[in-house]
Amino acid sequence: MNKQHIKEVERRRNFGIISHPDAGKTTLTEKLLLFGGAIQQAGAVKARKAARHATSDWMSIEQERGISVTASSMKFNYMGHEINLLDTPGHQDFSEDTYRVLTAVDSAMMVIDSARAVEPQTEKLLEVCRMRNTPIMTFIHKLDRDGMYPIDIMADIEEKLQVECTPLSWRIGLGKTFRGVYNLYKKELHLFSPGGFTRLTDGIIISDIGDKRLDQLLGSQARGLREDVELLEGAANPFELEHYLTGSQTPVFFGSAINNFGVRELLNAFVEMAPAPYPRMTTTREVSPYEETFSGFVFKKQANMDPAHRDRVAFLRICSGRYTKGMKVMHHRIGREISLGNATVLMAQDRENVDEAYPGDIIGIHNHGTIKIGDTLTEKEPLRITGIPSFA
Repeated sequence: MNKQHIKEVERRRNFGIISHPDAGKTTLTEKLLLFGGAIQQAGAVKARKAARHATSDWMSIEQERGISVTASSMKFNYMGHEINLLDTPGHQDFSEDTYRVLTAVDSAMMVIDSARAVEPQTEKLLEVCRMRNTPIMTFIHKLDRDGMYPIDIMADIEEKLQVECTPLSWRIGLGKTFRGVYNLYKKELHLFSPGGFTRLTDGIIISDIGDKRLDQLLGSQARGLREDVELLEGAANPFELEHYLTGSQTPVFFGSAINNFGVRELLNAFVEMAPAPYPRMTTTREVSPYEETFSGFVFKKQANMDPAHRDRVAFLRICSGRYTKGMKVMHHRIGREISLGNATVLMAQDRENVDEAYPGDIIGIHNHGTIKIGDTLTEKEPLRITGIPSFA
């Protein structure tokens, strides 16, 4: 087995973000991309009035209605990992796209509004994840606003979604008194300086929760934090990696993406804990990502992605082998060999041609009308990858 291929597979991560509309998914998406260096400036949702739209909400209908409609595929590098982020549509009118996207990812992030807890669309999407035992991380969002107490939110998640919660970070204050997060997993406190809420570099790190500086910085909130941490260390569900990977437990993080609170903790934990690409089932056998022969499946099509041209792009999830520019593959549904020429990775409407890609990667290939959702493309063996929902 090729050592370079193994290395490339192991450093791949991909995930979809699921939420109810208006839970703050787009804002979190942007901040993840910002921390990953994929964008230089996060276009806050409030800035849409100034004609600057969120990166993942690139189609005109999304810009007008302020919701994520298409499942944009975005790629960035973080801590030596190649991360493919699929921004799933949150609005119920576009659920078919969302369901298909969730078949293309190996894990998911669930965004919960701290004022509303679990909402109907989130329940529907989690059911799709549960069908495949998809590992899920949870981000309790908008803690810069008044909302429910964290214990109550986690109780609501456990009751409605039937998944065990284990907090790996904890909020300091709520609403106007929100000051930062304590990383329960790393035993580290991160406070942001007043006035520096939208900058990545501002902050005070205190590794010892007993540090007297904590009292100077937080006043009466320091005592409350220590009491919360003591309670959580004694009563909260312990984190079990195996339970997370099988979808029965969700690590919970708290924060406010618009102010960068809690986002880095979430992203660091994701690259450390989330799975590398999984094997995929076909009608005849299981395909391992470590196999050196290419295979992949189409989970989405999108027209008019380039405003200057009328074009159609098929989104292909690579399952095994390696994509190389110009390679020949079999399109088994039509029984014909086709060439994969100028494949692209996508950053919303921006494209970059790629010379190679590996299992776990999402690439865009030109579609002249012959490629359909659910199609499998392979280098040799006639396989058909299963599990892509059909809504015909």
